[in-house]
Amino acid sequence: MTAINAKAASVRFENVSKVYGRSVRAVDNINLDVAAGTLVTLLGPSGCGKTTTLRMIAGLEMATSGRILIGDKDVTKLPATDRDVSMVFQSYALFPHMTVMENVSYGLKFSGFDKAETQEKAQAGLGLVGLKGYDDRLPSELSGGQQQRVAVARALVLEPQVLLFDEPLSNLDAKLRRQVREEIREIQQSLGLTVVYVTHDQEEALAVSDEIVVMRNAAIAQKGSPRDLYEAPADAFVADFIGEANLIPVEITALEGDTATVRIADYTHRLPSRGLALGPAMLAVRPSRMRLVAGTGDGVSAVIDKATYVGSRMEYTVTAAFGTVFAVLEDVVTPFRPGDAVTISFAASGPVLIPAGQTS
Repeated sequence: MTAINAKAASVRFENVSKVYGRSVRAVDNINLDVAAGTLVTLLGPSGCGKTTTLRMIAGLEMATSGRILIGDKDVTKLPATDRDVSMVFQSYALFPHMTVMENVSYGLKFSGFDKAETQEKAQAGLGLVGLKGYDDRLPSELSGGQQQRVAVARALVLEPQVLLFDEPLSNLDAKLRRQVREEIREIQQSLGLTVVYVTHDQEEALAVSDEIVVMRNAAIAQKGSPRDLYEAPADAFVADFIGEANLIPVEITALEGDTATVRIADYTHRLPSRGLALGPAMLAVRPSRMRLVAGTGDGVSAVIDKATYVGSRMEYTVTAAFGTVFAVLEDVVTPFRPGDAVTISFAASGPVLIPAGQTS
């Protein structure tokens, strides 16, 4: 396990709300604990309150009610300048007329370090992000990924109690996003930093986080480890937002201990009940956990609508009596074709029951 940095601090929200004007609730009475030395991601659609939450940690927004603690210190009313927090922005926010070294050193000049210490710390920061030797370049002479790494180095050298990232990879292409997110995660783990990370990208959240906090409508919908949220979503919104999920209406027809029997058309399936009662429910099934076989069999009869070859797998849109689902199969040698009759069933593990309801 990664050692926790001596300066890393926990973050706690106690019944925190942020209200604009008389009635616009950007954050509604949330409770949140970020353990020291962990990376916690705030994930959700636009307008859900995740960036406002991040900005309240930074002191760029003030809470309307509740308490915010960094370590044991109540910072609720403290301005940003009095909080030991650094933030990496989506736009990088580098000074275009300054060199890489000058950008990374900028904050250190106001932290009481002499010139030699400032130079040493800035060099160390550039080394951490793989940019040694780039000291004299201007931001315009760097790629997007390199600019983002300069922004990370500038934040790291201040050795903050908490490091904040606001959509840091959204301006990068897919390949660079994967590379930079791996670098951020590696730095966080190797230095034992406390990081709060905001994104709307589900894959990014799954890849970097110790814990994910899914937000919806200014509140927390569910929090847990990436695997917990992916394998056991609390409701239809989380199931559909964390990765892709087929949401299939089912009827719970029998309960035996913690096991439910559900009916889907003429097919029955047994799985953990997750505390649900007899009656309507939803089955959340990841596309990779769908099973398709040719012809009729033990399952739900369906027809292939679309078949798409994407290199390492086949993607299928399939229509059955209950609606349309999306399935991913690894067999690219003998694919199904549009119009083929198939039978749908499910992997032994993976499908989960969730309450019947809307996804929004």
